[in-house]
Amino acid sequence: MPVVPARPIAPTASERERLKKMAYGHKTEYRLRARAQVVLHAARSRSNARIARETGLHLDTVRRWRGRFAEQRLAGLADRRRSGRPPAFTALQMSEVKALACRLPAETGAPLSRWSCPELAREAMARGIATFGSASTVRR
Repeated sequence: MPVVPARPIAPTASERERLKKMAYGHKTEYRLRARAQVVLHAARSRSNARIARETGLHLDTVRRWRGRFAEQRLAGLADRRRSGRPPAFTALQMSEVKALACRLPAETGAPLSRWSCPELAREAMARGIATFGSASTVRR
């Protein structure tokens, strides 16, 4: 099988600065840090195999992030949108349920000493916070 040469990577000065912040920042998520390190290694003309060995990533992972950067630049390092069911509750609804959960049930008139997930779901529906909800949804 013929060896396909890796795509050349030449980040601009501003991209390189951003990549360094991502790769060496203490508050950067691990996955973004790894992606930035792959691109920085690639900018030094290192092979995919060498980058995989030095970063501890799989060779296919190195190929993926190097290729995405070559095609889409920094935007290619972000997670792609995933398929699946959209969220059932808005951020506002979630915060209202959390605020309700932080209050004692007796303050709301419920004859309980503490909230259970089913009771919290029922109370949220009774108050009109959510039109539907299950105990497991509230628990999550």
